[in-house]
Amino acid sequence: MSEGRRLLAVDDEQDIADFIRRVAETLGYEARALTDPTRFAEVYEEFQPDVLFIDMVMPDVEGVELIQWLAKEGSTAQVFILSGFNPHYAQMAHMLGELRGLKVESHSKPISLSKLSTLLA
Repeated sequence: MSEGRRLLAVDDEQDIADFIRRVAETLGYEARALTDPTRFAEVYEEFQPDVLFIDMVMPDVEGVELIQWLAKEGSTAQVFILSGFNPHYAQMAHMLGELRGLKVESHSKPISLSKLSTLLA
């Protein structure tokens, strides 16, 4: 069971961020959703999530920058990279995260309810 776990989703598309948050809450997570990636570090440090969903292509801050920051911080969170853009971009971020010691998986957007539920189970 995922009781007591914390999830943070960051996606510039409000509907996607809220979808991930709602599904996580249904599965027992304490969850937050951000649409402003410039607030990621602040919210991460305050909230201390153990599961992250990060969109790769966002205005102002790219997902790969968040991956690099997480690696520098020594994050132990499970990171799920989401991208509706070029899949090679998500794969590159995935490899970067793994090489820097993160637990990371990449998935295409849109993500289905069944896929998201499986990842969070």
